[in-house]
Amino acid sequence: MIKEELFNLKAVYRDDFKINGYKFGKGEKSCCIVGASRGNEHQQLFICSQLIKELKELEERGQINSNQEIMVIPSVNHYSMNVGKRFWAVDDTDINRKFPGDFHGETTDIIASSIFEKMKGYSYGIQFTSFYMPGDFIPHVRMMETGKQSTSLANLFGLPYVVVRKPKPLDTGTLNYNWQLNNTNAFSIYTNSTDQVDEKSAKQAVASVLRFLTRMGIIKYNSHSGYIATVIAEDELMPVKTRVSGFYRRHKEPGDFVARGDVIADIIDPYEGEVITQILAPTEGIIFFAHTAPMVMENAVIYKIIRRLHE
Repeated sequence: MIKEELFNLKAVYRDDFKINGYKFGKGEKSCCIVGASRGNEHQQLFICSQLIKELKELEERGQINSNQEIMVIPSVNHYSMNVGKRFWAVDDTDINRKFPGDFHGETTDIIASSIFEKMKGYSYGIQFTSFYMPGDFIPHVRMMETGKQSTSLANLFGLPYVVVRKPKPLDTGTLNYNWQLNNTNAFSIYTNSTDQVDEKSAKQAVASVLRFLTRMGIIKYNSHSGYIATVIAEDELMPVKTRVSGFYRRHKEPGDFVARGDVIADIIDPYEGEVITQILAPTEGIIFFAHTAPMVMENAVIYKIIRRLHE
C-alpha cells in the first residue's frame, strides 16, 4: 500500500487540509473508490476504512492481479466533518456539485478540480455517497443516464437493486456524471445509513466492491454471488408525501413489504402530542426509501415505494 497526498490546502489557524489516496497494486489505472464528500457521511468514510483494511491484506497475500492499480480516497471533506457540518464549513457549498471543478474558482471548485485530475483515467469509478434528503435506503447501485451507463456492469456488484437516474441540471456537477463523461464507468453505492455507522450494511457494501473487483479481474477474492439485481428507473419509484407538518413516527423500514392502505407513518402535533394524521400506503410494494429526521414539513417526501408490477 502506498499512501499519497493528492491535495494540500494551506490553513492559517488549523492544520493544512490534506486529501490522501491509498494505492494498491501497480499498472493500469483500474478502479478509483471515493468515500465521504460531505461532512455527515460517517458511514461512507467507515466503509472506505474497511475497504482499505481488506485491500491491504489482499495485497500482502499477493491477491491483487498484475498490472492493476486500485486507489481509495476515504474523504474529500473532513474539514466539515470535524465541525459537524454537511457542506464545506466556510461557505456551505457542496463539493459533490462542483465537478469537474475550476482551478481558478472558489475553494470547493479548486478542491474538485485538483482531485478530479487524480481520479480521471480509471476504468471504473465507485463512489459511496448520500441522498439530498435525510433517510435510509435499500442498499443499491445508482448511476446517471448519460448514454454511457452500463446496468450490466452495475449488476456485478450483487446488490439487490440498480437505479438509473435521468440527470437534472444540478446533477451535472456530480462526480458520477463527470466520471462518465470522461469515459470512466461510474457507480454510486448507497447503503441504509449516512450519519450513523451501520456495520451490517457497511460489510455488505465492502463485499459488493470486492465482488465487483473480482469479477472484473482486478483482484483474487472468494465471495458469495450476491443478488441478481432488479434494474429500476428512479422516476418509477412512487413518492409518499405528508399532508401536514409535525413529529414523524416511522412504522416501516427499507425492504419491508406494504399493502395498499397499510399505516406506514404517524404525524404528531408538536405542541399537543396528538396524532394529527396517519400516512397510508398508496400502493402495494416494497419500501425503497424511508425518511429519518424527527420532524417533517408539509408536502415532504417521507417514503419511496417500489410498486408491484400489477399495480
